[in-house]
Amino acid sequence: MIDAQDYAEFSRFLADCCGLVLGENRQYLVSSRLSRLLDEFAFAKVEDLLRALRRSADPTLKSRVIDAMTTNETSWFRDNYPFEMLRQIVFPELAAKQKPIRIWSAACSSGQEPYSISMIVNEWETSHPSKLVPVSILATDLSEGVLAQARSGIYDGLSIVRGLSAERRQRFFETMPNGHRIKADIQQRVRFQKLNLMDSYTALGKFEIVFCRNVLIYFSTDTKRRIFDGIARQMDPGGYLFVGASEAVGSYTDAFEILRTPQGSMLRRR
Repeated sequence: MIDAQDYAEFSRFLADCCGLVLGENRQYLVSSRLSRLLDEFAFAKVEDLLRALRRSADPTLKSRVIDAMTTNETSWFRDNYPFEMLRQIVFPELAAKQKPIRIWSAACSSGQEPYSISMIVNEWETSHPSKLVPVSILATDLSEGVLAQARSGIYDGLSIVRGLSAERRQRFFETMPNGHRIKADIQQRVRFQKLNLMDSYTALGKFEIVFCRNVLIYFSTDTKRRIFDGIARQMDPGGYLFVGASEAVGSYTDAFEILRTPQGSMLRRR
């Protein structure tokens, strides 16, 4: 078990490098998530790992630690309602403007969210062939490991069924010897890029739609304010933001208004 001093130092390391807040009494979580990494790098205990992080300029170890500690829980069409709102409300409105639509999937994990968005785009285009506009999706995450998996577009039998209907599995995937690969037309719409949400978003450009769901619960209040302010700067008035069902934005920024619909709630840039 990690002693109090090492736990406090490791907590500061995570908060400084990527904004994640561990909170109190999470020593078991840290021990369990770092155990494989300690064995791989031949560290006897977390104290040795911390010492190596302090003295090493090699970004590989830092990246591996972040990968191990980052929660990458995700599924296809998670909660469903944001994707239905895209189809029924957001796409009809934005497509009517006849301008390209840029979508940002922040903290995209292993790719289920941006690929789900791409499937919705495909379905929208199929049912509205006369209203086509260019749609591109930028998907970002801090973890090199999950980004590599997402770029491959290959998913095993367990992950493929989480939130994905049999009809969509058949339409959007090809069966491979090592799993199921998403089809090229869905994959080509998505570009993956490493991004720390603690960094500037200016180089990403402007977006009409942003998904930043079920990730901000891990950040401090000040960091949440900074992230929401950064997202708002990358959106013009009228753009749409989707957050997790339990994530309240009003406490951290006044840049968005809440839109409540029969399908659910979303945020619109003022």
